[in-house]
Amino acid sequence: MSKVRSGSATHYDVVVIGSGFGGSVAALRLTEKGYRVGVLETGARFDDPGQPDPRRRHAALPRNSWRLRKFLWAPRLGLRGIQRVHLIRGRKGSRVLVLAGAGVGGGSLVYANTLYRPGGEFFTDPQWAGIADWESELTPAYDQASRMLGVVDNPVHTPADAAMKTVAKRLGVADSFHYTRVGVHFGDGPEPVADPYFGGAGPERSGCVACGSCMTGCRQGAKNMLTENYLYLAERAGAVIHPLTTVTRLRPREEGGYRVDTVRTGPWGRGRRCFTADQVIVAAGTYGTQTLLHRMRDNGDLPGLSKRLGWLTRTNSEAILGAMRFGRKGEDHSKGLAITSSIHPDANTHIEPVRYGPGSNAMGALSTILIDKDQSHRWRALLAYALKHPADALRLPYLRHWSRRTVVALVMQNRDNSIRVSLKRGRLRAEPGHGEPNPTWIPVGHKATRYLAEEIGGLPGGTWLEMWDIPTTAHFLGGCVIGADPDSGVVDAYHRVFGQPGLHVVDGSAVSANPGVNPSLTITAQAERAMSLWPNKGEADPRPAPGQPYRRVEPVAPRQPAVPADAPGALRYLAVNSLNHA
Repeated sequence: MSKVRSGSATHYDVVVIGSGFGGSVAALRLTEKGYRVGVLETGARFDDPGQPDPRRRHAALPRNSWRLRKFLWAPRLGLRGIQRVHLIRGRKGSRVLVLAGAGVGGGSLVYANTLYRPGGEFFTDPQWAGIADWESELTPAYDQASRMLGVVDNPVHTPADAAMKTVAKRLGVADSFHYTRVGVHFGDGPEPVADPYFGGAGPERSGCVACGSCMTGCRQGAKNMLTENYLYLAERAGAVIHPLTTVTRLRPREEGGYRVDTVRTGPWGRGRRCFTADQVIVAAGTYGTQTLLHRMRDNGDLPGLSKRLGWLTRTNSEAILGAMRFGRKGEDHSKGLAITSSIHPDANTHIEPVRYGPGSNAMGALSTILIDKDQSHRWRALLAYALKHPADALRLPYLRHWSRRTVVALVMQNRDNSIRVSLKRGRLRAEPGHGEPNPTWIPVGHKATRYLAEEIGGLPGGTWLEMWDIPTTAHFLGGCVIGADPDSGVVDAYHRVFGQPGLHVVDGSAVSANPGVNPSLTITAQAERAMSLWPNKGEADPRPAPGQPYRRVEPVAPRQPAVPADAPGALRYLAVNSLNHA
């Protein structure tokens, strides 16, 4: 399916900005429906589609987190890696350090392949509960997303899981312990096998070797990254991916549709290129999408954007803590999957043990002693601890074998808290938002981490930024939430942007509540549902016109599905949804 050049611009029916969990779904499903689709990705490409051997196909991914050019994202410094790190400054109680992904495949390159469905509270959050029965609408989409991402129960059990099981028992919630649901191909061994998911339409795959390197890039080819499913199939069906393409401007055209101005990603802003499209889907991840839309509204290019842009930005009520052992004796915690199990200390809190693979010790530089107080007392408490335990204070910055000695504790909550994000001097800034205050420390998370440290014979740790009441989140969400109208949200129930016809948002920024679990499956499911409601190219749109009240719409079958009907990953969303709706 070829692109069309119009003068000096490249024209597509649909331009998708971003190639993560939302953008990749949009690319595949709309290509199946006959649209010419171009995907603009600011990051680099790390997979080689021409290589059938999965290990060679992913050889460009970093070996560990010290390979900064391939691991860390700082394009102005010439670093085009897979790990974004953004500090959002602002008022006390709203600042946050954001970890996210970069590259073709978005967050799937760096995420911990953990794919959970949220609890019922997510679907009944007041922000969107009055619009639709979201659990009913999204359940078949979760099912389809799970098939596409190859979700299975984790069979790899590690010493960190045994420690977490004991922690759960000490917290009085032993029954809450369970192993994760993950998107990984385990197979019968490390050797490549024929496509196990898509009836031969997908790539060859290798089995997981439990190397622990999921979050620095799976060079084995076992992780079900988006380059192994949605994006791979979308390209085969005719979608065109443009890596290292940074969007600098997005604005409507007089003749309809949008103009998208870009530069080649890098320190100099060279290689300018223009794309035009009848419709644009913004799926640049919450940080990228909010940054782009705030800029375009503030400079007058997208004046119709809702004033609610940036409201209800969520951190998944998250904290990243850890337990660190000193000395080489003891279990090697770098082996396994990135996340292998979960516990639930209470109805609102979810904790997972997390690991980096051998040699990936760079993130340990963020670590310091775990302090249980707010900012006014933390530095005093840290100094008192260092004076009382000088050996611990001196050993903590020691990074050698950090990944072998450390179990990271990822703490998430489904509580109704948020921050409000806006653009000031070209950068996102935060202030306290709706609901409860965004937590700067989570007491039950600290308690569990202290127990975990005792179980592995180590010290409990937090991050240096927590000393300034700045938590860390790997799941930055919201800010372009679903609402009944532009006074309550940025997009409607079909992910169409209020006030900007032909513009859509389909990524984590449209997640309208804290899921309290890893959100990748939710982002994928919301995208599956949204794309299923688009018409095939040239057909009548079954959705109500923009601005009209919501009504439930039956999914539209694509003319040219990319996956054979008898394959495990086949598009069975339609039949399931029709049965549920009958």
